[in-house]
Amino acid sequence: MDKFRMLFQHFQSSSESVMNGICLLLAAVTVKLYSSFDFNCPCLARYNALYGLGLLLTPPLALFLCGLLANRQSVVMIEEWRRPAGHRRKDPGIIRYMCSSVLQRALAAPLVWILLALLDGKCFVCAFSNSVDPEKFLDFANMTPSQVQLFLAKVPCKEDELVRDSPARKAVSRYLQCLSQAIGWSITLLLIVVAFLARCLRPCFDQTVFLQRRYWSNYVDLEQKLFDETCCEHARDFAHRCVLHFFASMQSEMQARGLHRDTASRGPKSREVREPPEAVDGGSRKAHLRVVSSREQVDRLLSTWYSSKPPLDLVASAGLWGGGLSHRAPMVAPGTRLSQHTDV
Repeated sequence: MDKFRMLFQHFQSSSESVMNGICLLLAAVTVKLYSSFDFNCPCLARYNALYGLGLLLTPPLALFLCGLLANRQSVVMIEEWRRPAGHRRKDPGIIRYMCSSVLQRALAAPLVWILLALLDGKCFVCAFSNSVDPEKFLDFANMTPSQVQLFLAKVPCKEDELVRDSPARKAVSRYLQCLSQAIGWSITLLLIVVAFLARCLRPCFDQTVFLQRRYWSNYVDLEQKLFDETCCEHARDFAHRCVLHFFASMQSEMQARGLHRDTASRGPKSREVREPPEAVDGGSRKAHLRVVSSREQVDRLLSTWYSSKPPLDLVASAGLWGGGLSHRAPMVAPGTRLSQHTDV
């Protein structure tokens, strides 16, 4: 059980590993979808190209959008691009790095679909059967142009009576399939060469800029995730304190009305109810969360986080938020708050 917990924590803390896993999962789903798809070309001159190209390009577009939706960094990238500058300047290099990372993962599943379709050849044969030059095949010499177009439209349908057991149909079909497979293998080879050159040549250049952009892109993602987790923790603690305050106020009201006999008969348990919630100290982390103790403070905190994120300098940010949230509760010491920010 501990191994599964450690593995889950690793994937939870490593967004890159999660995105790579989702990318591989989408690629596997793509292979399964294509293998289970029933391809039926209409074998009509007007609709062959529309059907073939639509089947070749529409599913990759849908898979590309699914890859963007499944990738959390796409939302983080847009938020980082559109956020107000505030106390933290925006680095276009970080946004470009995040965009490149998102696009690389989102394009994996569409490329798998396109390569499978090209290597299979059915979509290509259906889409371009009417575009074949009849002069390349001797069997069309005795046909009129209208008969040639009708025959070419029926090439993908090998069971049709017009083209059944026809050597011309087999020749055209083999020609288009060979052309489709040649294009598919060429794209595969090109992608492998580009990936090989990128992996081999990258260490030959200065890695400083790459490491910086990779670090700060991961920082932006982790910072937003930790902020969301801290907000959930604060909401839970805030709701718990509000419920305890409600029960304490109801106890005082019942005592004022003379209905305190039942609570007095319980002995020591009544003291636990009357104990103020602030007496339970959960450590410095609880203390930081309990500073924000009203709806106005929470709204101001969230607005400040969106409009003016803290600078990436803990020393410079020590005096920025000195009294911004002190409506009802006193702020903690600056040194204490800095230690909490360092954890984030």
